[in-house]
Amino acid sequence: MMNASDYFDVGMKFHGHKCPAMPLGLRAAAAAMNALNVDRSQDKELMLLAETGDDHAAGCFVDGLMTVTGCTYGKSNVKKTYHGKMAFTLIDTRRNKAVRVQLKPDFFGKMLNSPFVQQRKQGVPPQDVPASITDPLVDAVMARAESEFLEIGPVFDYAFTRTKGTFDTDLCESCGERVFVNKLHEVDGKKLCIPCHENLKAVAE
Repeated sequence: MMNASDYFDVGMKFHGHKCPAMPLGLRAAAAAMNALNVDRSQDKELMLLAETGDDHAAGCFVDGLMTVTGCTYGKSNVKKTYHGKMAFTLIDTRRNKAVRVQLKPDFFGKMLNSPFVQQRKQGVPPQDVPASITDPLVDAVMARAESEFLEIGPVFDYAFTRTKGTFDTDLCESCGERVFVNKLHEVDGKKLCIPCHENLKAVAE
């Protein structure tokens, strides 16, 4: 059984500040892994599809998800769908099984009325919110029953298609920088990296 508390300290160090959303991610990720009966991803055994975006509150949730699952942008096994939802799907890529977990809507709505969020709305950086406000909220997240704040869907079949990475590189014939070959574009007989290709199109327009 995955225990979110075992990853609290490393999650705090990784995330950089104390807030309620990151621990919610720890708890939600552990619940998903236990539902799938999987271990933390060492390579690409798991894939995480986070439904959050970039321009809303509580995005710190995803750092908790990554900390527990081992899904990282470096391993290319976490993606955002930008749906603006506090939800995610965790996929077991070996067994083609998945589970979707979300914060319960009522719980999340109440969370956004918390004293912590009120401070954030006033422009107070998360690390400067008084501990007297933050600590009780974080402690409550780590202690409350999953059924109080999580909706854990059924495990379902997920036809995961693994894409093969490349170890091969070549030089962009415009800027001279080394690029992985699957990101080179051939234009008028020249191999161009994405920025050089986009610059060429911009000039042409």
